[in-house]
Amino acid sequence: MVFGLPAGVGAPDFGLNVEGIFSQHLFAVPAVKAVAFGAGTAFSLMRGSEANDPLYVDDDGTVKAEQNNAGGINGGITNGMPVVFEVTMRPTPSIARTQFTVDMDKMENAELELQGRHDPCVVHRAVPVIEAAAALAACQLLGIG
Repeated sequence: MVFGLPAGVGAPDFGLNVEGIFSQHLFAVPAVKAVAFGAGTAFSLMRGSEANDPLYVDDDGTVKAEQNNAGGINGGITNGMPVVFEVTMRPTPSIARTQFTVDMDKMENAELELQGRHDPCVVHRAVPVIEAAAALAACQLLGIG
């Protein structure tokens, strides 16, 4: 999640669409295969009435959404709620199992068996990279840097 983006950042077109800018930065991270905002793919299981984000004014006079299904973004523009996104990453292909491949020098089928130590999971390395990509997207949208 990204907290603190004010309402009204972004645009409803292809230039500074919030989902587009975040996706551009997030998909630049190797192994990222999907990005979803708010309820993401769960929207396909919802009726319009369930997907709605009814607005209200809190005790501080701030307009907020009750559910934030939209992930803090409406029509490519932030609505003041936290920008919520989910990133799906491909599992590491460096596994301790013989794999089939192609020897490009000989142009023939081959087997590949990795030797040495390899990370079985990239998540612990990916989290700060995803956070940095989200920070870069926020800075671009705010015109910083």
